[in-house]
Amino acid sequence: MNFTKRNLLLFVFTLVFTTNLFGQTFEQAYANVVNQCSQSNITTNLTQYEALGVKRRGTPALQNTLDWLKNKYLSYGYTASQLQEYSYTYAGSTAVCKNLVVTKIGTVYPNTFLIVCGHYDSIVGTGTNDNGSGVVSILETARLLQNIPTEYSIKFINFSGEEDGLKGSQNYVSAVVNSTTPKMDIRLVFNLDEVGGVAGMVNNTITCERDTSSPTVNNAASSAFTNQLITCVGLYSPLNTFLASAYASDYMSFQSNSDIITGFFEKNETTHKHTATDLLVNMDPVYNYNVAKATIGATMHFAKASTTVLSLDANSSDFNVSFFPNPTKDTLNINLGSITETNYTFSLIDINGKEVLNETIKNAKFIESIPVSNLSKGIYLGVLNVGEKRITKKVVID
Repeated sequence: MNFTKRNLLLFVFTLVFTTNLFGQTFEQAYANVVNQCSQSNITTNLTQYEALGVKRRGTPALQNTLDWLKNKYLSYGYTASQLQEYSYTYAGSTAVCKNLVVTKIGTVYPNTFLIVCGHYDSIVGTGTNDNGSGVVSILETARLLQNIPTEYSIKFINFSGEEDGLKGSQNYVSAVVNSTTPKMDIRLVFNLDEVGGVAGMVNNTITCERDTSSPTVNNAASSAFTNQLITCVGLYSPLNTFLASAYASDYMSFQSNSDIITGFFEKNETTHKHTATDLLVNMDPVYNYNVAKATIGATMHFAKASTTVLSLDANSSDFNVSFFPNPTKDTLNINLGSITETNYTFSLIDINGKEVLNETIKNAKFIESIPVSNLSKGIYLGVLNVGEKRITKKVVID
């Protein structure tokens, strides 16, 4: 057997083994979305982020960056009701800092969340690599997934206070994750920090990070998800991978809370972080673009994105509206998806064509709850009328 055939067989064996082990196969539908990642968007967003200045706590630059981020998400089609700001202060500073959370509701597991996160603050310099590079990767992922149904809910989170000792993510874990009753159900935390590469170097490898710290209860799960992340990098980007341990970034606030984490970090580490020379000129925007592609593919995999409804040119016919849980017993939640109107009517029609419920909702929140416990078990047609839009879906009450 010659060398070429041996290596080909080894490659095939490795691919089959990896697919069987992690349940991962190449999804052309995912690749179609990944391939719409824009180098122009990455470079333009890096340039804009850099121009916003030094994003230190309590500075106008930090607030301006938050406003810039909100406008980006809104321009991608997310509604104001999907954007939440969480303000906090901490000991040793009177500055009010804010985390920005953008929530995309899942169709099957709406109460279980994939968190895709990175910090937007900087120290000393503009932080174009640390962590504008992570910010723009998250933005491009959010842009392309806005219109795509995912089984799991996604929270795109832009943390402040990372450079002051993970203050933003610590506050979010204590004030939001652990204050939710029951505690927020987190499938995975996927963190991006400093993924911009080094100008003048061959930047062809991304570091994939897994949990090796205490508490150790989720270390094995973190390793399994990180192995899936490594596979996604190979499937949806040209990058090689390097396995390392997670440390000193926002995912560690979740790690210490016994949540499952993974992350990206550049393999060639910049010497410009935390200095005035952390600038685009000292980065590799093509590498950042390739990291974004890997991020998009991995996010679709982790959130279980639809492989059949992947229209990126216009809103799908149901505007990503969902009714959940489905089946339900007591309460049906209505998620408005990409619809921005706040007045609507919702009705349920039984199998005999009789309307058994009709509710008019005014000034609706992004998610409204409708009690259905008084209805008989069975299959119904849920009808949402918003202006000239009419969305219908099967609803099961059991």
